[in-house]
Amino acid sequence: MTHSHSLPPYRSRRLRATPAIRSMVRETGLGVSDLIYPLFAVPGNNVDLPIPSMPGVRHLSVDRLVEECRIVAGLGVPAVLLFGLPETKDELGSGAYSDTGIVQQAVRAIKSALPELLVVTDVCLCEYTSHGHCGMIVGETVNNDVTLPLLARTAVSHAKAGADIVAPSDMMDLRIGAIRQALDDAAFAETPILSYAAKYASAFYGPFREAAQSAPAFGDRRAYQMDPANVREALKEVRQDIAEGADMVMVKPALAYMDVIRAVREITDLPVATYNVSGEYAMIKAAVANGWLDERAVVLEMLTGFKRAGADLIITYHAVDVARWIG
Repeated sequence: MTHSHSLPPYRSRRLRATPAIRSMVRETGLGVSDLIYPLFAVPGNNVDLPIPSMPGVRHLSVDRLVEECRIVAGLGVPAVLLFGLPETKDELGSGAYSDTGIVQQAVRAIKSALPELLVVTDVCLCEYTSHGHCGMIVGETVNNDVTLPLLARTAVSHAKAGADIVAPSDMMDLRIGAIRQALDDAAFAETPILSYAAKYASAFYGPFREAAQSAPAFGDRRAYQMDPANVREALKEVRQDIAEGADMVMVKPALAYMDVIRAVREITDLPVATYNVSGEYAMIKAAVANGWLDERAVVLEMLTGFKRAGADLIITYHAVDVARWIG
């Protein structure tokens, strides 16, 4: 075919012709160093119990958790995110900030065995309160300001145990400032805060609430977690947390919120994380179990999408598998 005009039409397929060319011009990279692997610590010894709604994810006692972390570190995954299930719960969530709490025990054990592995700790009260809410109940509502000192105390206890990064997930107003002040006052000025800055009241958390045994005993979390319809509000939350001293910010969930990840990326130069949450993981696992999806292909496509949207870091239950696939 000949063309009468002087410049031939551009043929995009020239740069898609071979794997080598596609790799060379690829715009978005997904690396093992982008991943953070969530883990659930439970009391006891030699405990390794599957979580039915999250195939491949388990409740692990501290000894087994350390073994799992050896695998994680050996694959090059740089960080784990710790959640804890206490032996007992109470109105004040006291297990969250106890020096002998399950997360504190786990942090000490992991950092002793694997000092180079970064340990990020979830700072929240919902797994530790008898009512399952992320703050203190006054009357019939979660009271923001009486909750702040307990969140700050939890963060300091994690830092004392050796946590590298604390990650508040409660969505109380002003908690980043309270935690930053408490860390600084306790000589942990160097401990970074990864803020769950835009955390939505999402239906995708269902399997996690089974895993963390943290479903609210009454009501829901819509009064403090964000409305899924809002993005401008997310940017307001992110700016507020940055002003209060956040070192990194997070968008949670990830899959239905890639526009939010992009919008956050465009207003800050801080590292942006996203949490590929339990429901997103469970959907893929269920489809794979039915033979409907290619697990490796779809997971890598999804995580690359998070990176393309603007995430620097991805918290994902797929992290160990992804490290094996691409490491």
